[in-house]
Amino acid sequence: MRILYGVQGTGNGHLSRARVMAKALAAHGVTVDYLFSGRAADKYFDMQAFGDFRALAGLSFATHRGKVNIAATVHHNSLLGLWRDIRALDLSGYDLVLNDFEPISAWAARRQGVTCIGISHQAALRWPVPKVGGSWFNDGLLEYFAPVTMALGCHWHHFGFPILPPFVEVAPVTCEQTHEILVYLPFESADDICTLLLPFDSHEFHVYHAASAPKQLPAHVHWHGFNREGFKASMARCGGVIGNAGFELASEAMTLGKKLLVKPLMGQFEQLSNVAALELLAAAESMHSLNRQTLRRWLRASNPQPICYPDVGDMLVSWLLQGNWQDTQTLCQEMWSKVQLPDSWFSRQDSQALSQTLARPMSR
Repeated sequence: MRILYGVQGTGNGHLSRARVMAKALAAHGVTVDYLFSGRAADKYFDMQAFGDFRALAGLSFATHRGKVNIAATVHHNSLLGLWRDIRALDLSGYDLVLNDFEPISAWAARRQGVTCIGISHQAALRWPVPKVGGSWFNDGLLEYFAPVTMALGCHWHHFGFPILPPFVEVAPVTCEQTHEILVYLPFESADDICTLLLPFDSHEFHVYHAASAPKQLPAHVHWHGFNREGFKASMARCGGVIGNAGFELASEAMTLGKKLLVKPLMGQFEQLSNVAALELLAAAESMHSLNRQTLRRWLRASNPQPICYPDVGDMLVSWLLQGNWQDTQTLCQEMWSKVQLPDSWFSRQDSQALSQTLARPMSR
């Protein structure tokens, strides 16, 4: 079997999921070519797992100080260039297209009649899972941004639907430093992050950010350019995580049993919906602005139980090779049968209603 794997390159969550899948595909001896879109080729890092990958412009969004900038998004995207890349992509040598919310390979597969299986968190939002900001535009974006023959979504819980667990690969926790906090807020400005952290000198904050460190950097704030191995080590060692409400970052924190404080990218439907799910599960604290009062309260909180999710990548590749792609129900049920939910998810005052939601049998 030869596969083209199209991956949305905006944000690192899609890349993290693709790395898990790349490892599993290689272990099963599957021939795969990788196509990334959404950022310039020289802006990717730690891409050894993907070999001689292709990078195309695709579509992306622009942000400013924690919010989606609509005008800049429209200005920086070229629909004509997108259409040219879709028409130029030849899929005649592939048996299957895997797609993680990547528009060029998805639309090329539709035009050429090639089976395309979507593997993304966005696909889970097609189901009536916790969501915020639903609209005809957002529904259309989920359906038509990267259309697929079959969509396999992933989420922190199946919520009664055929949804996969998260794709997680984290470094083991060998020594935890409760006073160290990992900070990953890529859509916030460096100055705003430092202003938020300035009063809390009883903790050590390790900030990973693409921007240079501010000139007046407090001694208890340590600034890092993004490095995947360093980030994983900080994640394993830290006592908590402050981040935007991206799916993969929260998944890693939950797997390791790290307390989580999220600030969603405002105007982004997926991140706002992630906050709704995290709050339903009592799995994180949230703030809609960089709020010191919320941070002060969160720093005093204890860490939750870790969640042991299965090796989703390996199980999914085995399922793909079997070729019975219509039977997603059995695949999802097998995966979730291996997951033990943490007691903390049922500790809220509305735990009875929550328990009923989480105990709902998976529907077809």
